[in-house]
Amino acid sequence: MTERRIKSRLLWNYLHDPSALAGSFLLLLFVVAALIAPWITPQNPYDLNTLSLEHFLKPPVWMEGGLHPFILGTDDQGRDILSTIIYGCRTSLIVGFSVVLISGTLGVVIGLLAGYYGRWLDVATMRLADTVFSFSTTLLAFLLLGIFKHGGIGVVIVAICIADWVRYARTMRGSVLEVKEEAYILAARAAGAGDLRIMFRHILPNALTPIFVVVAVDLAVVIMLEATLSFLGVGVPLTEPSLGMMISIGKNYIYAGMWWMIVFPGTALVLLVVGINLFADWLREELNPKIEKNR
Repeated sequence: MTERRIKSRLLWNYLHDPSALAGSFLLLLFVVAALIAPWITPQNPYDLNTLSLEHFLKPPVWMEGGLHPFILGTDDQGRDILSTIIYGCRTSLIVGFSVVLISGTLGVVIGLLAGYYGRWLDVATMRLADTVFSFSTTLLAFLLLGIFKHGGIGVVIVAICIADWVRYARTMRGSVLEVKEEAYILAARAAGAGDLRIMFRHILPNALTPIFVVVAVDLAVVIMLEATLSFLGVGVPLTEPSLGMMISIGKNYIYAGMWWMIVFPGTALVLLVVGINLFADWLREELNPKIEKNR
């Protein structure tokens, strides 16, 4: 009954929180658009057979010189801005969710083992985590991408994961240190339960709550990091759509009056990150009882 009441309270608070609803709507909108991109976009911006230099730098459709179906105009290669944004959001979300899944899983396992066993394993893993955490994630990913040389979404994901697992490991370790001294853990150990059973059956489910908040916050951070790397020219290659790359190209034309090349992809990136952050803020407040809520 207690668990049911908690779920009911979370659902009620969620449905009565405008910020959480707005954030969820924005995130869901981008996710759905990315999933069905081939069916809703007027053009595949990376299919050379659909591109034409006749559509070079056309303004939005409501301006003089605009052409249908290029609602938001075209870029310097004749690609539809709206189509490129949607495909770029697909890249951002693929990178974001992949990094969160991989680095989250790795960090949770490392933090669980370090917090449970302690001693030399805890010291070694936390010193490694401190070393990685002392470097800027952007600079570390930049360095790794420079070492790998051959770009691609997979390389970007790996480079970010190498620097991103730390926050999950440290958060999980702290939760495990609190949970493993609870009475039910001591009772399970006294009953003869093995380490694996205690860790994954008893400790892990009760120590995961802070991880959900880290996941929500980290998703926005990773998406911004991917856009930053692509903007700097070391992220996804030119053959892959990217919001950061669109902004990088658009900055070369902003003073020539082609504002749509940077304003629309920049706005899409901001809305995506804001949507994730709004939901993450609500989740952080709901899952952290120490935060006072003015409801």
